[in-house]
Amino acid sequence: MGGRGLADRLAEARAGALVGREQERAVLDLMLSGAAHAPLVAYLHGPGGIGKSSLVRYAARQAELAGRRVVHVDARFLDADPRRLEEAAAPACAEPGAVLLIDTFEQCQPLETWLRDTFLLRLADQAIVVVAGRTAPDAEWSLDPGWAQLFTALPLRPLDPAESDALLAARGVPAEQRGAFVAFAGGSPLALSLAASVPPAAPGAPWYPTGDTLTTLVERLVGDLPSAVHRRALEVVAQAYVTREPLLRKVLGDEDTNTVFSWLRQLPYIEVTPEGLHPHDAVRATLEADLRWRDPERYDDVRARISLAGLHAVRSATADDALLRVAEWMSLFRDQGGPDHLYNYRTHPHIEDTPLRSEDVPAVLRMAEEAEGPASAAAVAYWLRRQPEAFRVHRYAGSTTPVAFMAILRLDAPLPEDRAADPVIAAVWDLVEAAAPLGPGEHLGIRRFAVQPGGHQRPSPLMELISRRTIAEEMRTQQRAVTFTVFEDADRWGRYLAAAGMPEVAAVDVGGLPQHVYGRDWRRQTVEQWVRHRARTAVTPTATWPATGSMSGPGDQPARAAFEEGVLEALRTWHTPREFATSVLLRSHLVAPGSPDPAADLRGAITTALDAIQSDPAGVKAHEALTAAYISASRTHKAAARRLGVPYGTYRRHLALAKERLIEQLLRQPATRSTPTAPHSIPEE
Repeated sequence: MGGRGLADRLAEARAGALVGREQERAVLDLMLSGAAHAPLVAYLHGPGGIGKSSLVRYAARQAELAGRRVVHVDARFLDADPRRLEEAAAPACAEPGAVLLIDTFEQCQPLETWLRDTFLLRLADQAIVVVAGRTAPDAEWSLDPGWAQLFTALPLRPLDPAESDALLAARGVPAEQRGAFVAFAGGSPLALSLAASVPPAAPGAPWYPTGDTLTTLVERLVGDLPSAVHRRALEVVAQAYVTREPLLRKVLGDEDTNTVFSWLRQLPYIEVTPEGLHPHDAVRATLEADLRWRDPERYDDVRARISLAGLHAVRSATADDALLRVAEWMSLFRDQGGPDHLYNYRTHPHIEDTPLRSEDVPAVLRMAEEAEGPASAAAVAYWLRRQPEAFRVHRYAGSTTPVAFMAILRLDAPLPEDRAADPVIAAVWDLVEAAAPLGPGEHLGIRRFAVQPGGHQRPSPLMELISRRTIAEEMRTQQRAVTFTVFEDADRWGRYLAAAGMPEVAAVDVGGLPQHVYGRDWRRQTVEQWVRHRARTAVTPTATWPATGSMSGPGDQPARAAFEEGVLEALRTWHTPREFATSVLLRSHLVAPGSPDPAADLRGAITTALDAIQSDPAGVKAHEALTAAYISASRTHKAAARRLGVPYGTYRRHLALAKERLIEQLLRQPATRSTPTAPHSIPEE
């Protein structure tokens, strides 16, 4: 059987499972070699689960193989008492060449100054020290001219994809399953190891982390949290691409946002950058998946609030910063782009988005003809004369040569010359006049051209900037009633636009090339409603075309879908009057034409229907669930279930029935002719 004991075999197995970390291991090996230029103190730091303890064990094994005495101290058991640390580490003061290993040092971080200035000076000759903790070392180590020559900090980064794949291979995970694990774990060895321990999914079935896996990861990666507010703050950080204090304030609305933001900045798994706060990828993925599994309705609500805060950020940004704010907003949908990854939320500093210059015109016309033919180029030439301010030109940084262009036209009235010059505009005005006539002061916008020669309308950094400019225009423009966008490549972009609530409404032949037109009526769903709706994962796209002057009854399926979403949005925004006042239901049969207070009419209609659903015992339960969810201002749906004293699954069934019955009652309700007083108050979900 051999003479190796369990401890030796365990150490050997751990050493064999350690992947990557070549740079850190090289530093530790140099220290153990006793080289004259080697540091004497190494400080490993990084978030939980990043592999600090594995490197500490590596140092211990290498030290033992070199015949050195190993003194291993776990700071979890020291209670930040210097006497206990001194006692545990005493052998390193007595035996020359000892290796002192202090793991989980964040548990006694207040002792760092004492450790550096007092205790380490007592160590025996040729002793070396490895400290491992979540918190970065004090700057004094590097500022002191003496310690600066003897000390090195080793920040641990996530494993790269190849290293992650190697770790999974060592754990026996089949090659076809590793991609999903790597994408979820974000380079965290702990997350990879836990994912690998889950029984494999059925062949061909997608892999998702189990609830037990997520619970363990949250405990290990994040640890204990001071309060529910701190947990909600982390839920925001996990969803938002970057978190700044104004975003946190808008989403949480808590008075102590400043304190919570300061707390976030100190967390070892949060990176502080000039942009704001970024969580470690594994922490982001774990917190996001955990909330979605634990409370899917709250998950959607957090996303909707971040989305609305993103809209406000775009609107308040300068013209130069607006595209960056749009990119941050678009990161909410980073996992919804499909295999083609139509949108990328990263910045593209090597490309400039600039207004049209007079010297650009020849290049713009040449690009239009190369990409779409002479008929399209003729339309471009017309609009260059008619609305030159509508054009944006893209060029690579440091160059004056245009490489792509776009145009967003603003049209207030159907002019014969516009129709004659551009068949797409003629078709658009036909649609508007038939289904959605403009009212006083309203206008339509159309992203008419998106041209990048070579890879015409294929996803690329250039097309991403064109998309961001289009979205920024929609978010920031006032009095826009209807929007259209035109693509030649309908197969690639049609599905994405349909998912965003923008269906195809026409196809127009321009010089033998089909131009597909997608439309949205902002009077049917406001921008505020759209950004909230877009962020929710549990809803289907709301049809926003064709539109009519008012919402139709249950026989009109697109209108019914919009009506149902309008009811749910009204409940969510009941305590936010500014958002409630934009409800699509204000133009429905629930509000009397010419009402002096349409919002009050709508509140009264919803309250009346809410009370009417108690017509049978099942309706009573449904009414109670909806009341607990919205009227009683429960923080979460699970809290509402506890308030009612029913299992969460039962509560959700009652709530679903309540929403269904409320919608049916409202559809049957006659038009409001007075403004009843609403006896209830319903909080935002």
